[in-house]
Amino acid sequence: MHRKYFSTLALALAALAAGNALATEASGPKTRAQVLTELAQAQRSGDIVAYGESGKKLNELYPSQYPAKPAVQGKTRAQVLTELVEAQRSGDIVAYGESGKKLNELYPSQYPAKPAVQDHTRAQVLAELAQAKRSGEYERNNHSHN
Repeated sequence: MHRKYFSTLALALAALAAGNALATEASGPKTRAQVLTELAQAQRSGDIVAYGESGKKLNELYPSQYPAKPAVQGKTRAQVLTELVEAQRSGDIVAYGESGKKLNELYPSQYPAKPAVQDHTRAQVLAELAQAKRSGEYERNNHSHN
C-alpha cells in the first residue's frame, strides 16, 4: 500500500510541478504554499490521476473512499414542461426523420415567425455609414457593385 501511495504522490507532485511550469496566469506564478494547498485538497478529494494506464482519477476508481461530489441541480419538472410547451408552440422541435430540420423550418407557415434580431440601432448604422463615407470606403464599395 505504501508503494502505491508514494507512487501516486510522486505522480501528483510531478503533474502539479509540470502544470505550474506551463501555467501562464495573469496573477503570476503560484507560490509553494498554494501548490501544497492544492495538492492536499486533491489528495483529500481523490482528484489525482491514479498510477497506471487507466487514466482515471482515484475518486473515480474508489468512489467509496472519497467524499461525493456535490450534485448539480437540474431543472424542475415544471421548468422542463414549460420549455416543452413553448417548443411545441414555436415548432422548435426536430422533426421525425433523417432531415434533422426543426418543424418550424419544414413548415414555417404553421408556426409564428421568429422575431428579427436587431444587432445595430439606427444611430449606429448611420454612424457607420458616415465613417465609411469619410474614409472613402462607401464610394469604393458602391462603385464595385455597379
